[in-house]
Amino acid sequence: MGRMGISCLFPASWHFSISPVGCLRILNTNLRQIIVISILAVTVSLLYFSVVIIRHKYGRLSRDKKFQRYLARVTDIEATDTNNPNVNYGIVVDCGSSGSRIFVYCWPRHNGNPHDLLDIRQMRDQNRKPVVMKIKPGISEFATFPDKVSDYISPLLNFAAEHVPRAKHKETPLYILCTAGMRILPESQQKAILEDLLTDIPVHFDFLFSDSHAEVISGKQEGVYAWIGINFVLGRFEHIEDDDEAVVEVNIPGSESSEAIIRKRTAGILDMGGVSTQIAYEVPKTEEIAKNLLAEFNLGCDVHQTEHVYRVYVATFLGFGGNAARQRYEDRIFANTVQKNRLLGKQTGLTPDTPYLDPCLPLDIKDEIQQNGQSMYLRGTGNFDLCRETIQPFMNKTNETQTSLNGIYQPPIHFQNSEFYGFSEFYYCTEDVLRMGGDYNAAKFTKAAKDYCATKWSILRERFDRGLYASHADLHRLKYQCFKSAWMFEVFHTGFSFPNNYKNLKTALQVYDKEVQWTLGAILYRTRFLPLRDIQQEIFRASHAHWRGFSFVYNHYLFSGCFLVVLLSILLYLLRLRRIHRRTLRNSSVATLWMEEGLPAQKIAGTL
Repeated sequence: MGRMGISCLFPASWHFSISPVGCLRILNTNLRQIIVISILAVTVSLLYFSVVIIRHKYGRLSRDKKFQRYLARVTDIEATDTNNPNVNYGIVVDCGSSGSRIFVYCWPRHNGNPHDLLDIRQMRDQNRKPVVMKIKPGISEFATFPDKVSDYISPLLNFAAEHVPRAKHKETPLYILCTAGMRILPESQQKAILEDLLTDIPVHFDFLFSDSHAEVISGKQEGVYAWIGINFVLGRFEHIEDDDEAVVEVNIPGSESSEAIIRKRTAGILDMGGVSTQIAYEVPKTEEIAKNLLAEFNLGCDVHQTEHVYRVYVATFLGFGGNAARQRYEDRIFANTVQKNRLLGKQTGLTPDTPYLDPCLPLDIKDEIQQNGQSMYLRGTGNFDLCRETIQPFMNKTNETQTSLNGIYQPPIHFQNSEFYGFSEFYYCTEDVLRMGGDYNAAKFTKAAKDYCATKWSILRERFDRGLYASHADLHRLKYQCFKSAWMFEVFHTGFSFPNNYKNLKTALQVYDKEVQWTLGAILYRTRFLPLRDIQQEIFRASHAHWRGFSFVYNHYLFSGCFLVVLLSILLYLLRLRRIHRRTLRNSSVATLWMEEGLPAQKIAGTL
């Protein structure tokens, strides 16, 4: 009997040979059945585990991609590669009331997908520090001599010019956006300042700077930019890639015939500064809102694509900032006390021995307020609940439903499916002294605020001297922490009607270790059409990247298929050996019969 070699679908080093008779001599019927069933079971198991592995790996692709984007945002601390020709730059000057700050942003070449936004981030210098510079005073101080404005702002632009590569200057957009300080100036003075900027800056700098790049923005625009900035950093404008992500169903304005789209739930913002308080959040198409309270915009580069169309409610409340509120409160105290003293013949607050008892100041602290050359003396009683009750009328709430501060209309908020971030005073009130920044809990905050207010001023000063509070907390913060805690609480729960059990407010100074400024939202919105120039160049590259992204899955299918073919080949070969064995046995039986009849061996061999 000859020997047969097995080499099908195996490498040369796996080549071996077996004897069919020697091998199958031990293969009785039951053993062959067990082998066939075992091979089938192994094949099915391999196929099952291959599918499981593929689904696991493929599902992890999107999670890995999401994690890489998250990691890029969290660890975005590397110096910007100014030698990379594919990096683009943009500059925004925030001209505020107390000073002006310049921010330099950068972003890589757009990936060519019209559904994706530019990946804008702050530029970092060689020391990995954000490229930011601030000067004082505010630009509004030059209202009476606008011809000096260009000289005032030149140090900021020189600073930016030193960091942006010279070859990129002509394609780097420059935006000079003025806020609260300029808004209060007469329109003629605003125009004179802007005219000086538009005339002189192009003479000395090569940045991309047109007439529309210098303007006084409204409070509504500032709120929209802040909303865009925080949601961009949080990744809420990106595609849904995880079942665990919170989503909303949105009907796009102007597309009544189209089906609703599912996209990531955006976050609302609450910002309480020194003078004003602001709220902004996305609202559905079905909610009718006055135009002065509604911003509707498309962040996408293609106006025909509605994936990035948003409707945002924005309201700004002047006089509701922490410092302005305290001033209004003191004015009311002074006026009411003077009137009561006159009517009742009392001397309350006129001497240190007969002070006005202020529930909104820490226990036993002494303070003094002045108006029109008159002084009034205060002493804190540290009663948080009474303080809240005292300041509630300052909310100017009405009996009408769906209204907030000053009786302004506020669209319904779906508290069970919403998320808000509180900035500025919302963060300072919870973190600087109480050390409770982050996830807001009304019950815990109220208890901590009560304890603080009821603590004697001498003890608070001792803790301050020992450095137990935040590094940037000063005596002014300690002095008015009780009032501002009550004010923040009332604005949030009474003014904006958030329930006391609301769990989705996060107070923050930074997001992913980065301070989020409205300037980020401004440049993201104003450069939204720039990707159009890159899309055509990237179509070919994007199509190949698509196939590379799925090659991992296809390779696993190919690997599983090869396994299946090998196992089936082995099975078929064993079945063939079985048939050969049966034929051999049958021929052997015939040969034995002929030998018994006396036929010669040569004939037997010839017959075979």
